[in-house]
Amino acid sequence: MRWCLKMILGALALLLSSGTVLSRREPFGMRISCGSWLDVRTTPTNTLWYKDFAYTGGIPTNATSTSSISPPLKTLRYFPLSGGPESCYNINRVPKGRYSVRVFFGLVANPNYDSEPLFDVSIEGTQVHSLRPGWTTLMEQAFAEGILFLKDGSASICFHSTGHGDPAVLSIEILQVDDNAYYLRSDSSNGLIFRTVTRLNCGRGKPKFDEDFIGSHWGGDRFWNPVLTFVHGSDKQVSTEESIKQASVSPNFYPVALYQSALVGTDKLPELEYIMDVDPNRNYSIWLHFAEIDPSIRGVGQRVFDISINGNIEFKGVDIVKMSGDREAALVLNTTVTIDGRTLTISLIPRVGHHALINAIEVFEIITAEAKTLVDEVRALQKLKKSLALPQRLGWNGDPCIPQQHPWVGADCQFDPVKSKWVIDGISLDNQGLRGSLPKEISKLSHLQTLNLSGNSIQGHIPSSLGSISSLQILDLSYNFFNGSIPESLGQLTSLRRLNLNGNSLSGKVPAELGGRLLHRASFNFTDNAGLCGIPGLRKCGPNLIASSKIGIAIGALVVFLLLTLCLVICWKRQKNILRAQAISAREAPYAKARTQFARDLQMSRHGSTQGHARIASENGPSLLS
Repeated sequence: MRWCLKMILGALALLLSSGTVLSRREPFGMRISCGSWLDVRTTPTNTLWYKDFAYTGGIPTNATSTSSISPPLKTLRYFPLSGGPESCYNINRVPKGRYSVRVFFGLVANPNYDSEPLFDVSIEGTQVHSLRPGWTTLMEQAFAEGILFLKDGSASICFHSTGHGDPAVLSIEILQVDDNAYYLRSDSSNGLIFRTVTRLNCGRGKPKFDEDFIGSHWGGDRFWNPVLTFVHGSDKQVSTEESIKQASVSPNFYPVALYQSALVGTDKLPELEYIMDVDPNRNYSIWLHFAEIDPSIRGVGQRVFDISINGNIEFKGVDIVKMSGDREAALVLNTTVTIDGRTLTISLIPRVGHHALINAIEVFEIITAEAKTLVDEVRALQKLKKSLALPQRLGWNGDPCIPQQHPWVGADCQFDPVKSKWVIDGISLDNQGLRGSLPKEISKLSHLQTLNLSGNSIQGHIPSSLGSISSLQILDLSYNFFNGSIPESLGQLTSLRRLNLNGNSLSGKVPAELGGRLLHRASFNFTDNAGLCGIPGLRKCGPNLIASSKIGIAIGALVVFLLLTLCLVICWKRQKNILRAQAISAREAPYAKARTQFARDLQMSRHGSTQGHARIASENGPSLLS
């Protein structure tokens, strides 16, 4: 009973000493099992991985893990180059805050695929990682990780092909950490990304995650690579099972177990030195962890050493017990250095008493987050992509201008220092097999100087909204299927130097303002448009009727039409009456013939009688009446 009470009190003391507030909510966490159709839980921590649905394109398939530290997942998603040079996971409904974003890589479980694809990884448009040859043999290269601030309610993670195999992703983790985690004074705008280079747990022989250490979830479940020695024979391991004070405290919440092992110098070489390869001409944030767990050290002044980085003393006279306030208490030292060469050397040089000691090392590359492209222009390009049915091979995923190493195919970018945003100043998509119509939203590309869509199969009218892009200098829509008239608004393009509309089905008169300016100081081509007229090289247009004449003609045409209609109706009715009369005559013909014969006989009989009486009168003399 006393033992149980002791354990409970110990746990409560640990919580209180760590500064953890029992009522604090759990941090936001999103883990995706790439390529999986179902939610998955993995042992031994029973971690939940969400199914991969509606986040991206690519192809789901079976996976082969590259490292013992990779999560035990059976599927992945890969992105063939035929689907575009860049592919992105777009994850919405991510609360504003600071996050650790980690991506594990895998291999397609198919011998016909490249066994070691090489590609770049960007987070929120900033490139944070490049896979290098041999990555499948290095435990720390099985994933890429960055700590950054997400403020748009979403997270974008993109994979950029370098032509060496298809990018393949095993899992994605978006884990919220404290807003001040790994905070630098220069990071007040939250515009920096901490790319994890390495984390070392000194004196321990097995790799561990915070979850394995039963660490706080606000730590982000960091991975700690074990290191048993810096140089064989020059150091030794020490460890303790005693609890460490001031370990799991805000804002970084380091696990207590991190400080329960350490490397210590020896009599042969009391100095400790760690050397690693880095990329040159970069800024690095270095975090060094200490806790005096050596039982031979009992108080202040018994172990004092300097810390040198690439030959420069960064910390002088480090006394762990004095600076942490006690034995078995955590001490964290941080500094930022610029490294010109390809080597980072951390040296702990004893000054007083015993040999140097260190528990853990973290190294981050500090990357300035790239400014994004103006939202309105991104939306305009997305509308253009949809309206013109851009082929998948062009990609057009993520941000058009960033990372700068991987802009969209056919899109030219320029940085606007006033707005601190990237803008689109050119689109060149000639001879790309495009079809569909040109959307009116193209006018949102207000910084456009060049628009070349020649040699495609684009139909419909030229949108009048093009005339509002005042910066447009080159407009080439030749050899498409545009129809209708040339918009009058194109006359407003005062910066236009070249206009090619040849090879379409345009008709009507070239706008006077446009034609006049082009004739004087810009090149143009309107040929192969049978219906166009109005400038040299094209047919002459018919007489230009004033508005009143056009109205008169229209009214006259309407009157003629009504008269013709009336005549047709009258003729139709007359013909109908004639046909009806003929039909009636045909039915009554036998009776009419009999009546006519009887009348003729009667008339002849009467005529005969008259002639007889006349002869008698003639023979007998004059009538008495005469």
